[in-house]
This record gives sequence, C-alpha cells and structure tokens, in this order.
Amino acid sequence: MSKAKIATVWLDGCSGCHMSLLDMDERLIEIAQAADLVYSPLVDPKDFPDQVDVTLVEGAVSSEDDLEKIKKVRAHTGVLVSLGDCAVTANVPGMRNPFKVDSIMDRAYLENADTNQQIPLEVIPPLLPMSVPIHHVVDVDVVVPGCPPSADTIYYVMTELLAGRTPDLSGKTRFGI
Repeated sequence: MSKAKIATVWLDGCSGCHMSLLDMDERLIEIAQAADLVYSPLVDPKDFPDQVDVTLVEGAVSSEDDLEKIKKVRAHTGVLVSLGDCAVTANVPGMRNPFKVDSIMDRAYLENADTNQQIPLEVIPPLLPMSVPIHHVVDVDVVVPGCPPSADTIYYVMTELLAGRTPDLSGKTRFGI
C-alpha cells in the first residue's frame, strides 16, 4: 500500500504554524512512516504536485501570488486544512485591510525608506485590495484555529486525517492560542 501524500503551504503569515509543526519533534518520524511530505517550504520541490491527499495551509491570501497558489493547491488536494488564525480569519495580515494598497506601498517603500525610495515592481507580488482568509477564496475541509496551533493539535489533526477520520477540535484549540 502506498503512503499518503501530504503537503504544507505558507501564504501570508509569519511561519509560526510551520514552527509548531516542527515542534512535533520525534512524532514527525511517526507521521513520516504513514505519509510522504511531497511539498512544503521545508523541502525542495518547487512545483505543487498533481495530487496530494492532505495539505496544511498557513497564512492569509494577500497577493496575486497567494491567490494563484491557493487555487492550484485546492484543485490538487483531497483534504485542505486551514491552519492557524491567519488562514482562518486573515488575522495579522488583515490588519492592512482598512488602508488602500497604494498608501501601504507608499508608507513602506517611500515614506519609511532612507535610501532607494522606490516601490518594487518585480520582486514583490502585487497585493490584493484586501487580505482574506482562505475560505473566502476556496473551499476548506478542516479549520484549525490558533496563533499558532500547538504541536499537539497539529499532530492530532494529521493523525486523524491520515487515519481517514475528521478531527474533532472541540476543546483542543482556540483562536489566539
């Protein structure tokens, strides 16, 4: 029997959810026995695979690159997990939402720069008008709040999904923790 294929994706967030994932420590070996990590910022592959069984997605959808990536991930994923408060509510990335993109870019690259005062056009992906949670763009199968969710919570979610069960997160996590 072949192993399940899992992936992790990092959109607009701080990588705290990925740090929590790594905090599973030796339990990562147990996960690796049941599944292959086929895509992640933690591994080398650059292109999202054709079919992944479970994908954990951290971060909000804030740029055109994020939008393109989450649509591709959804199209090629069996179970999509919205991991952490940024993915679930837009949290910190969403703090920019009251402001227009032009004023954000001016503030960051013109007003606050001592040298090289110019807005980058090639390196920084264009921002969307608002930073939004993943479920505003694509269907999400499992929602895991927390900032970040604990390693124990992520381990529970992964083992339940790999066993073919939907995790019951009641009492296991909450927003901001």
